[in-house]
Amino acid sequence: QVQLVDSGGGLVQAGPSLRLSCTASVRTFSIPHCGWFRHAPAQAREYVATISVSGGNTDYADSAKGRFTISRDNAKNTVYLQMSSLKHEGTAVYYCAATQRSYYSGSYVHTWHYNYWGQGTQVTVSS
Repeated sequence: QVQLVDSGGGLVQAGPSLRLSCTASVRTFSIPHCGWFRHAPAQAREYVATISVSGGNTDYADSAKGRFTISRDNAKNTVYLQMSSLKHEGTAVYYCAATQRSYYSGSYVHTWHYNYWGQGTQVTVSS
């Protein structure tokens, strides 16, 4: 069992950086393959980025490429999403997700790929 806690969201202006964190609430369980999704008003939950268990492989949605960086610190059971060049359309609830499914399945862009979800952290980007 993996329980995830998202944090780091808040109200920011467009442009500056913001780092989100996702930490396994039960430290006896190491965080598995993880991803980040976001859910904006009137939109479906959208894939943002993913990272393999080792951290050696990452992938980003087109909207995140070049601006967002996903990383992990397995010693801290934490996955990060560093967001830069924030835009107002980035306003959403961001969710950390985890799964035992393989990164190499190629299905990590889908919500059903993940078994565990954080509670979400609100990111509001003002114009």
